[in-house]
Amino acid sequence: MQRYFIDEPYNPQPEYELRGEIFHHMIRVMRMKPQDRVYLVFADQTAIIAEVAAVAEGNVLVREVAKELQDKELPVAITIASGYPKGDKLEWIVQKGTELGAAAFIGFPAKASVVKWDEKKLAKKQQRLEKIAQEAAEQSQRQVTPTVRLLADSGSFYRLLADYDYVLVTYEESAKAGESAKLVQLLQQAAPGARLLAVFGPEGGIMQEEIEKLTAAGGLLCGLGPRILRTETAPLYLLSAAGYQLELLH
Repeated sequence: MQRYFIDEPYNPQPEYELRGEIFHHMIRVMRMKPQDRVYLVFADQTAIIAEVAAVAEGNVLVREVAKELQDKELPVAITIASGYPKGDKLEWIVQKGTELGAAAFIGFPAKASVVKWDEKKLAKKQQRLEKIAQEAAEQSQRQVTPTVRLLADSGSFYRLLADYDYVLVTYEESAKAGESAKLVQLLQQAAPGARLLAVFGPEGGIMQEEIEKLTAAGGLLCGLGPRILRTETAPLYLLSAAGYQLELLH
């Protein structure tokens, strides 16, 4: 079934009226008719199965049939922070990271970032990434659409670190030194609902000056196995490892 996100909390009603982009996709694209069913996911993460009751010129009415009971979200909220990579790699990270359960994405200008975006380009890029996250959340049957935030300066990024319970810094030198336990240890000790920020460098990696700032703010350096991963691969490795540790082992 198709899945649609509603930008308001769940409020039980005899019928829900859907307009705009959702109406267009349901009726013009998917050609839905009465008795067809969809998932509706509300802003408070409540998800319901709804059946099409009637189709009008500019809206569609649906009725709740049942609640979705399965929890689709990782018990630890993982935010992926990426130093701006080149090309469309950030789009790949957001799309696949959403499928793997990331709660949010932050882009920031790292020392080694080649990409330079002004505020106009950042706003346009953020809109595109938000759309990618929404579509990936619908496709992967999420109960949350991850947020996307693109920062214009590194200072804004460092000020966000205090908002998280844990800050994990994936560091190439830690991988080279054979460090492999800290990620698992952190995931084992993190309580449900904890907020984890995982920081990844761009193609050139994270510079020593940045490492010093991150560790001074409580960041924990870790490796991701013996191989050196690309900037767009490393976040997916971490999310996959988190999914195994937090979901499949329980």
